[in-house]
Amino acid sequence: MIDDLLAEVCASTDTPGAVVGVSYDGQVSVTAHGVLSRRTGSPVRSDSVFQVGSVTKPFTATLVAQLAAEGRLSLDTTVAELLPGVHLGVDDRSERVTVRHLLTHTSGIDGDLFTDTGRGDDAVARYVDLLADAAVVHEPGAVYSYCNSGFVVLGRIVEVLDDTTWDDALRHRLTEPLGLDDVVTLPEQAILRGAAVGHERGGQVREWALPRSVGPAGTVVTTAADLLGLVRPWLDGSSGGTLAHMADPLVPIPDGSDLGSVGWGWRVGSWGGHQVLGHSGMTLGQSTTLRVVPSLGLAVCVLTNSEQADAVHQLVVPHVVSELTGVLVPPPAGPDPAAAPTGLARHLGTYVRRAARYDVVDDDGALRLTATPTGDLAGHDAVEHHVLVPRDDTGDAFVRRSADTDPWSTVTFGSMPDGTAMLFAQGRVAVAEA
Repeated sequence: MIDDLLAEVCASTDTPGAVVGVSYDGQVSVTAHGVLSRRTGSPVRSDSVFQVGSVTKPFTATLVAQLAAEGRLSLDTTVAELLPGVHLGVDDRSERVTVRHLLTHTSGIDGDLFTDTGRGDDAVARYVDLLADAAVVHEPGAVYSYCNSGFVVLGRIVEVLDDTTWDDALRHRLTEPLGLDDVVTLPEQAILRGAAVGHERGGQVREWALPRSVGPAGTVVTTAADLLGLVRPWLDGSSGGTLAHMADPLVPIPDGSDLGSVGWGWRVGSWGGHQVLGHSGMTLGQSTTLRVVPSLGLAVCVLTNSEQADAVHQLVVPHVVSELTGVLVPPPAGPDPAAAPTGLARHLGTYVRRAARYDVVDDDGALRLTATPTGDLAGHDAVEHHVLVPRDDTGDAFVRRSADTDPWSTVTFGSMPDGTAMLFAQGRVAVAEA
């Protein structure tokens, strides 16, 4: 049944290849479909490896939780205490930014720096040194704004405390003890396995992976089965102590998702009264989703070699969860056809962050948004134009999408603590230009 559904969804979303992994009641199953590369036609297998992008972050957060369990840091330990001499942001907030801020994406430093600092074992250290010149978006703790840079800092903390590289710490602390032989972090390791190649709307990508410098934020490559192996302790009841606190919701996320808070790296929400942990990730033409429901003994992941994992997830995962457990997955945020918000002119203007500029203009009484990539990955993303469709009558919550087969993406308007107008999209804050 899932084979036919996955094939249908991949066709409708133009996804070359995908795997859906399910762990339930102690049993793991993996369904594969399509090709690893449209150029070679190599078939996707159940043991094929995909880049999981930001689903790397729960791996790094688990290493941090282990260090906390050992008494070597806490949520309130500052970067200055853990990384003496490191300057964080142009206003050097190393004495104010804590482990809590890094885990919950509330440090306020520019989160979309993808500077390549080389392939050496010092790549992460050299990247963190560059953060002395990073822009700052808001005060520590003021608001959630997705921050890849913060997770690289966490990876550097792991390196310093364990006197090793992040890659080796990941292997020794986590993947080897869990028996996850197909979790790797470097291209030369991935090529020894059946590795997926990313695809974008224009075709196959020209670059395969993110630089090693951002490893702790997004370079894990793995199979569906080994990704599910990461969450085995949550399903068999062995994630006690500090690891259990990783699911504590610490900060709200204003995006209308079923995972509306963030804890120790995990996004946290609820399905039918059952706590859900999750994360999604996107790299160069590959994307992944992971959801874990500990009380049901259930975990589901979707790995794709396209940018459509969210679309595949939304069409496949609710069916899988309902069939296995009877629990209904909440629908994603979408438009409210009855909504008729007023006073939308207050949102007109330009909103900026390092990696994007958002221009909001009037379109015959509606709002039209133009999103222009401006950061390190600008060459991989096209300028997008969308009419914003209301989610409710507040006039602050909207959705957008480029095609009918795409999932809706949320856009929320609001204010920073100092009163500055902001736009929240793609998990990040953009502030209004003066």
